[in-house]
Amino acid sequence: MKSLVMRSVTIALFVLGLFGAEPARAQVDDSPVQTAGIRPALLRDVGLDQRLGSSIPLDLTFRDEHGHDVALRQFFGQKPVILTLVYYQCPMLCTEVLNGLLRSAKDLPLEIGKDFTIVTVSIDPTERPVLASVKHELYTGLYGRPGAPQGWYFLTGDEAQIKALAQAVGFRYAYDSASGQFAHPSGIMLLTPEGKLARYFYGIGYPSRDLRLGLIEASQNKVGSPIDQILLYCYHYDPATGKYGLLISRVIKAAAALTVLSLGFVIAILFRRENYGLRGRGA
Repeated sequence: MKSLVMRSVTIALFVLGLFGAEPARAQVDDSPVQTAGIRPALLRDVGLDQRLGSSIPLDLTFRDEHGHDVALRQFFGQKPVILTLVYYQCPMLCTEVLNGLLRSAKDLPLEIGKDFTIVTVSIDPTERPVLASVKHELYTGLYGRPGAPQGWYFLTGDEAQIKALAQAVGFRYAYDSASGQFAHPSGIMLLTPEGKLARYFYGIGYPSRDLRLGLIEASQNKVGSPIDQILLYCYHYDPATGKYGLLISRVIKAAAALTVLSLGFVIAILFRRENYGLRGRGA
């Protein structure tokens, strides 16, 4: 029993060391100007500011997944809208944002196209409708309900239009010419049918219950209250080394903490059983 306990302790310490130390090394290796716990210069102007109650410019024009020119106004008027700002060739969190939204949408009793609309806009002005079309087919197919192709749109646009939309919703991002990638926050925004910002969700996971309530309130043109910002930054993935240089290590650390807590719980049970066993033999 003692050997089992010692093995569990050793595993716990190993996991803690693995997850606690590695992100810091990755940050130093992939970004020489960055040391653990200090935000690099590129990320200082990156964030997602809550502009609740503000209206977005609905006359901005983009290209849909079919290459047609569309104004944002076309997606508003009747249903609440979930807005996501990503870029389609992103090697990091953008896919997690879309996957997280897909998971939540599939758990909702509300349906894309029938009860609400999703508008995904690329922040990369060099991306073209062909990429948007691939994303559209992928995610509407994975959603698997008939209204999705007419309810989830993937747009591309010119830099001026993208920046105007991003500024209106408080989405601050920056381009890193060295890596050819965008540094940006991760999150989604809920808007009323009139185009007013009603609620923000940060990160890559969006509880379906909260999302449902947010959509219901937004459909009634209600604006939610500010929430705490827990930001994840998408920036600097090196495919040659497989390292996420400045992918915020909070997700990794959270997973590590959960692992260590679970192991600690197992160790506590083992100790308790061992003490009971010793008492039993003493009796």
